Amino acid sequence: MVHGRMIILGIESSCDETSASVVTGNKEILSNIVLSQLQEHRAYGGVVPEIAARSHLLHIESIVRKALEDAQISLEMIDGVAAAGGPGLIGGVIVGVMMAKGIAMGRNIPFIPINHLEAHALTARLTDDVPFPYLLLLISGGHCQFLIVEDIENYTYLGGTIDDAIGECIDKTARLLGFNYPGGPIIEQLAMQGDPNAFNLPKPLIRQEGCSFSFSGLKTAARKLILENNEQSLTFKEDFCASFQKTIGEILADKGKNALLMALEKKPEINTLVVAGGVAANQYLRNCLTECAQMRGISLVAPPQALCTDNGAMIAWAGVEHLEKGLIGSLSFAPRPRWPLEDLKIK
Repeated sequence: MVHGRMIILGIESSCDETSASVVTGNKEILSNIVLSQLQEHRAYGGVVPEIAARSHLLHIESIVRKALEDAQISLEMIDGVAAAGGPGLIGGVIVGVMMAKGIAMGRNIPFIPINHLEAHALTARLTDDVPFPYLLLLISGGHCQFLIVEDIENYTYLGGTIDDAIGECIDKTARLLGFNYPGGPIIEQLAMQGDPNAFNLPKPLIRQEGCSFSFSGLKTAARKLILENNEQSLTFKEDFCASFQKTIGEILADKGKNALLMALEKKPEINTLVVAGGVAANQYLRNCLTECAQMRGISLVAPPQALCTDNGAMIAWAGVEHLEKGLIGSLSFAPRPRWPLEDLKIK
């Protein structure tokens, strides 16, 4: 430690961002370098695993060096190295884990494999000092679920999508409109100019008990409507995006209300709803969830947009939280394409 500060290097490579960050136990983000692969995948309308893995392998060393340089520290000054160990695209996960293991072995410091979902879950504790327990809505290209975050490695699953993730629904719909990947930011931008009541889109499972989601029906209805409007004028796109975004917001708010009731019944002391993951960057959806939370006297916390998408800082902070509790990994840890939160204790 340097002057009493724990310093952790975090490495993220689970999808299409190569990232490294240095974070302290005092919640200081000394650096957070993120290299996006958007241009490499854009022509394919989504992430190509083989291309992603090769890019991670090509850039991981320089990204780690840059993170250390920006933090103005050397490898000799870090107290542990954390890496996203899954879930994710296995080729990329292997690259990050092997880099972290090499550093840990060379320096004889702890190696901390981090569950990518848990890193998202804990980011609000880095940015907003949110105390346990709290309700989490994790929404991204691959995930959509409500969980009670009780402590490190202690999660209660309340419900999630039974088919498509919300981010996948948004990106595939955006592609039908002719938008580049990722489509979320473009849909949000055009929605600001459109009429949110122009089109009536389905809201699967709305006003039903529980907090399970379904987005496949919405995706199918959106596809049908888009294909029926061959010309797709700017006005149509703006109105469609506004209606589509409003529909998603109503679904999230409805299920959020149910999740809050379920969470408060189990943990009455909960006073925060945290929304995390890439889709949490959407300000309109944040506002919908804020209104939902305020109706129950609960505060909504969402990390800054730069920390909603995949990044090394969230991995490093999760590493801090684990190391403070003595939860470290073995160099025999095997990267995992699937790693449910309920299996976190298996290192």
